[in-house]
Amino acid sequence: MIPRWFSRLSLLWKILLSTSVAVTLLFGVTGEIVLNHISQTMSDSLNEEVDTSFRAYQSLWNSRAALLSSVSSILSTLPGVKLAFGTGDEATIRDSAQELWSKISEEKAIFLVTDPGGKVVASLGGDIPPSLRKNMDVVRQAAAQFPKQASGFFLQDGELYHISVTPVYVDSPQGQSLINVLVAGIHVDAVVLQELKQQTGGSEFLFETPERVIASTLNERATRVVLRNVARASATKRVSDGVVEYAWFPTKLEDVNHKPVGQLLILRSFEGVQRRLTELYTNIILLWVVAVSAGFVLTYVLARRIVEPVKQLDRAAAEVARQNYAIEVAVTSEDEMGRLARTFNTMCASIRQAREDLIRQERISTIGRLSASIVHDLRNPLAAIYGGAEMLVDRELPPGHVRRLAGNIYQASRRIQELLQDLLDVSRGKTRPMEVCRLREAVSAAIEALGPAAEAQGVQLILAIPAEIELPLDRSRMERTFVNLISNALEAMPGGGEVRISAALEKGSVLVQVADNGPGVSPEIRSQLFQPFVSAGKRNGLGLGLALTRQTVLDHGGDIWVESEPGHGARFCFRLPGAQVAQPHGARV
Repeated sequence: MIPRWFSRLSLLWKILLSTSVAVTLLFGVTGEIVLNHISQTMSDSLNEEVDTSFRAYQSLWNSRAALLSSVSSILSTLPGVKLAFGTGDEATIRDSAQELWSKISEEKAIFLVTDPGGKVVASLGGDIPPSLRKNMDVVRQAAAQFPKQASGFFLQDGELYHISVTPVYVDSPQGQSLINVLVAGIHVDAVVLQELKQQTGGSEFLFETPERVIASTLNERATRVVLRNVARASATKRVSDGVVEYAWFPTKLEDVNHKPVGQLLILRSFEGVQRRLTELYTNIILLWVVAVSAGFVLTYVLARRIVEPVKQLDRAAAEVARQNYAIEVAVTSEDEMGRLARTFNTMCASIRQAREDLIRQERISTIGRLSASIVHDLRNPLAAIYGGAEMLVDRELPPGHVRRLAGNIYQASRRIQELLQDLLDVSRGKTRPMEVCRLREAVSAAIEALGPAAEAQGVQLILAIPAEIELPLDRSRMERTFVNLISNALEAMPGGGEVRISAALEKGSVLVQVADNGPGVSPEIRSQLFQPFVSAGKRNGLGLGLALTRQTVLDHGGDIWVESEPGHGARFCFRLPGAQVAQPHGARV
């Protein structure tokens, strides 16, 4: 559902808002897709860096172990060294291996000579901790692999070493005899881990055993949090130290018999990736602001050019609604708006032509109807004049009869004159001076004029107006009003009936009612009954009588209405102001 506030906006603002929302959504969706792709790419790249760090670690560690193993193998095969090892004297052993030891000492390695049972006979290099000067159980563990070398991690008194165990054999009458064992190795400590970190481009290393953390490039807090999160995470998820997220890779640490003694965690920080993503987000938002602003300005300029013809059409349509059909819209393009403007101008021209034709036809029709109505209304008085004049010319009549015919001719000619004057006054909007008259006398004159016609139809005319009611009237027009109302009632009751004319005083005015018991007025024409040329299906007349009646009542300051139900007759009511009670006197009925 479209919000009400949006429907009240102008077309220009609707285009601007719609375009801005569309650009924002499109840019947002595109930016989200791009950022997700970049984030995933960086994450994959970081995981690859972790794998690379692990391979680099393996390469470095294996190269050191290989160096130690190769030196140990060379020492174990030299006859002079074998003789020195056979003496069991540490100084003799050190002197015989001095040249080779100089190479090993650069690697900060340890080099021990033990007997076959693991008892340390001599130390050739490095700071040998007291724990390694004891019997080394690792020698007995590696014995199962002799005469091959054995290598692996070795845990001694909470310290971790990566060692290579090389047996030294001599010939004897019984065959090859094991006289000593060379143990070369590297102490895994913070210094070694820092070297690994530098050589792998910043990866973090953490050596741990089930009992404790051996060494870590992370600080103590970060190490503790990472280990806790690693215990709850799978190998494919990231881990966090509470501040920085890491991609991580675990690998087991195995002893000389390939049994696990701990594990190594290689971690790669997401901090650089997050920083680059944050910078990318900032750049995208700035780019979005610039793009939306530029799009808004461009849309506003283009939309104004598009909407301007619509505004012209809107103003022109408003003028047409005010019946100004002479308006025209400028045609400035050949697109849909140009064709619409051209069509609008053609429509206005057609309306103007049709309106002129309609006015012309309506004038002709009005003249015809008015002429027919005047002819109809003049027919009866002219017939009376024609008949009376013919009798006066063709016959010798007694003086009394002549006077009666002359009176009829006078009244008929006077009725014609009054009718023509009423039409002239209505057309010019003029009124004649009022005179105080008895209302009953005006109604009696109308009843006297229509009495013979009512008697011929079997319609009874009942006058129920008190004789003492008087008020200012234009008597001739008011008589004509009652003639019209009674004539309409007679037209509606060709088979007989009753017409009752009554009046009652109401607070300085008089309420007059002309009621009949005919078929009534249909609801379809009731609202148009007092308009000109509404005849309501009468046999004679074209509907000017009620229009003139209404105008007469209005000119007297009153109001007129009709009350009717189909099948229950009609009651025409009108109220006239200024009524008062006068001394009653005889009224002619």
